[in-house]
Amino acid sequence: MTPESKVKKPNWQEISQLTDLSEDLIRFSSLLAALVHRLDMDLTGYYIDHIALRCHQDVTAQRWFNGWQQCGHCLKQSVVNGRNIALFTLPAPIEFSGLTIDCIELPWPGQRRYPHEGWEHIEIVLPGPAPSLAQRALALLSDGALASPDIRIKHSAPQGENESLPNPTLAVTDGHVTIKFHPHSLRDIAGGQRH
Repeated sequence: MTPESKVKKPNWQEISQLTDLSEDLIRFSSLLAALVHRLDMDLTGYYIDHIALRCHQDVTAQRWFNGWQQCGHCLKQSVVNGRNIALFTLPAPIEFSGLTIDCIELPWPGQRRYPHEGWEHIEIVLPGPAPSLAQRALALLSDGALASPDIRIKHSAPQGENESLPNPTLAVTDGHVTIKFHPHSLRDIAGGQRH
């Protein structure tokens, strides 16, 4: 055991660089609950791999990065679709709305401007073959939600530098918050492992 691992890290809500995120969790939790209700989903039966942030300025991303370093462990830094992304694990998970999530995705700003700086999406792991991800994810959503004009669905295949494990994404959003589905966890992607 290293000397650093013996030192107890503070809870993320005690870190001054993350105060805005602590306050924003209430907004995100409420909007996520509304989206989950509209999709007629129950998140308790799924593995929530991580929660992700969005910001508009490099200075904000760096401030958050510095804050997460004080209370978590930087599992990996990489470049995905042309922008830097840091992945943090926390010794004490973030808890809200009955969910516990111990992994944070922090991307630096890219070309796209998001409507809000703060918590933006959660990602659910649906284990199974990558080619059938969309079919498996869409089967979890109500027909009414799929027919709603303000619910958008997007398929993508983000690929980080030096990552060999394909991890396609199906994203479902109402324009405020997003739920994404992947066949593999980010920990598996960071380690390049296959299940």
